[in-house]
Amino acid sequence: MPSKPRRYESSAITVTYDLRRCIHAAECTHGLPAVFNRDGRPWVDPSAADADAIAAVVQRCPTGALRYTRHDGGAEELVPTPNEVTVVEDGPLYMRGDLEVHTSEGVLKLTRAAFCRCGASANKPFCDDSHSGAGFTSAPPAEVEPRGTETTGPLRITMRENGSLKVEGHFAVRTASGEAIPRGPKTSLCRCGHSATKPFCDAAHRAAGFTAPGSGD
Repeated sequence: MPSKPRRYESSAITVTYDLRRCIHAAECTHGLPAVFNRDGRPWVDPSAADADAIAAVVQRCPTGALRYTRHDGGAEELVPTPNEVTVVEDGPLYMRGDLEVHTSEGVLKLTRAAFCRCGASANKPFCDDSHSGAGFTSAPPAEVEPRGTETTGPLRITMRENGSLKVEGHFAVRTASGEAIPRGPKTSLCRCGHSATKPFCDAAHRAAGFTAPGSGD
């Protein structure tokens, strides 16, 4: 699951790129094509724009595949608020906030990530765009009774072995139409692709024979 990010450096900023986390959302190439050019060699040229502009575009990357470090005294990325889970229609779960992702290989402190919910990713728990070829479809998120209005603070994310994605903390679920359903301190999200109450788990993974590593804690 972890991979060694590629580094692209200038005197003002270093941009890192984790290929395994990228699902080509194209926020970077659309946002700043002078810096992020798929036809360029290298494809990232951090000397081609102001560091503030590069940082702003990197923070739009929904998967966290792109990150940056400033060398010019500019601001590093802050933890986004509020904590949000955005349900991409027929696609992954985008999470943004104070993320503490517990995996079988350790704990990752992230601010942006895309989690698989089709069950087919080879980079679980993260999305690798497998849903595009797997024919994954999802209905709009199930309507649920709100269980709190707080959406800040650490968000602990763990994987149940052969089961759901457990999220503990305060966050909001954002629908495809942009409407947020506040959630309370504990929620299980489907990652097998078979739940009838997507994006939430209904234990369908048991009958579906879903297999995936757990967090190990």
